[in-house]
Amino acid sequence: MAEKLKITLVKSPIGAIPKQRATVEALGLRKLHKTVELPDNGAVRGMIQNVRHLVKVEEI
Repeated sequence: MAEKLKITLVKSPIGAIPKQRATVEALGLRKLHKTVELPDNGAVRGMIQNVRHLVKVEEI
């Protein structure tokens, strides 16, 4: 596993269900095409799995 993950919001969560919108917000993504770096752990991986159609993930 990588030490950190680079997560970019590539699709708008406007049409997504409220739980997915909340997950995107909890990941720290507030605007389209913005990127955050988060630690690579089970909690973050689980959140990414729930919104995988809205984000792009890179291992760094």
